[in-house]
Amino acid sequence: MKSLPRFTLGTGDRFTQEGEAQLSAIQAAADRGIALSPVWNKSNREHTIVGTKPQSLRNEADAAVQALGWSGAYFVDADHINLTTVDSFIECSDFFTLDVADYTGKAASPEARAAFLAKHASLIGTHPLPLLDTPVTITKEDMERTADNFLWAMQEAGRIYRHIAAKKDRAPFAVEVSVDETDTPQTPGELLLILAMIADEGIPAQTIAPKFTGRFNKGVDYVGNLENFEREFDADLAVIAYAVRTFGLPANLKISVHSGSDKFSLYPVIRRLVAKHAAGLHLKTAGTTWLEEVAGLAQADGSGLDIAKDIYAAALPRAEELIKPYAPVVDIHVPSLPSAETVRRWTSSQFLAALDHNQSCPDYNPQFRQFLHVAFKIAAEMGPRFADALREHRDVIARRVRDNLLKKHIEPLFA
Repeated sequence: MKSLPRFTLGTGDRFTQEGEAQLSAIQAAADRGIALSPVWNKSNREHTIVGTKPQSLRNEADAAVQALGWSGAYFVDADHINLTTVDSFIECSDFFTLDVADYTGKAASPEARAAFLAKHASLIGTHPLPLLDTPVTITKEDMERTADNFLWAMQEAGRIYRHIAAKKDRAPFAVEVSVDETDTPQTPGELLLILAMIADEGIPAQTIAPKFTGRFNKGVDYVGNLENFEREFDADLAVIAYAVRTFGLPANLKISVHSGSDKFSLYPVIRRLVAKHAAGLHLKTAGTTWLEEVAGLAQADGSGLDIAKDIYAAALPRAEELIKPYAPVVDIHVPSLPSAETVRRWTSSQFLAALDHNQSCPDYNPQFRQFLHVAFKIAAEMGPRFADALREHRDVIARRVRDNLLKKHIEPLFA
């Protein structure tokens, strides 16, 4: 097992161009006493859309580390993989996010179900947990329902883990189990039972990504009840600590927040509760880098602004295609988006006002921002034109990427 530090930041990069800029934010944080390790992550879906290979992300991470002389820990995450997609990631990755959402709700064998219920019958009842005002309660019906919804999925996670371990041939790696792309949030009791299943499968999970209440839309702030989220997050942290003691899971097991970029209203809550429980945290910020590339092109004006406008104009008639893979994590009313003709008339300042996540700006448009978030396929189709523009406007883009991670994400959460 490759041990994860307490605090890690998922720094995805669609086009593998911003590794140094991302690492410079982590390095600046380290200079201020913030111990944080980067995890470069990219999913098979994103590789497929952009036309890259998993090795490209490893190359980017290694090059950035060498260029900046980074001596701390860093990782390359095969994000949201399953048995059908994992093999091309095995050699170049040392962090694997096991995504078994497609297997939730599928029934395990009657024998496996009965064995789980018998083994963990002692979990039925009330569990007062340290630092938690309300105990976690599990009924027999809760246990049966959770087994029916998640036991087969966690068995599949075990199959993926063992497949990776066999292929890695004792090379160490870290594992995350993701249940955030399920239809409904897990209760604290369900999370406890899921962690029991993970332990039964022998998965040395160091992060767990539950689904929370509310909307975690891509690139915009949280939509939901903050008090409900706080109660839920508080309970989840307590449950994780209890599961470590009870099931023998890795001592550094921590919570992972997916689609965590730009959830500014949640950061004070997360920061306070992580400190309360002396817990770890993994936050994924993948698409934020791509949006800063578009914003950097717009800020550069001239040909850079033209490319940003061209991406939007080409994306608009393909909205359904582009939104479909991300439909559960965006809220976009396409008829409400500005027309391509309107955007063509925008100045650099107008484009940035609509795109930049500044909720105090009257021209900020969260639907415009979400739509550009899912439109990276258009930039990929531009080929050398887009890649050359990133290089031409490297200074402004790199500054935006660095400042976004450092000032909007790292400092509010970890300083």
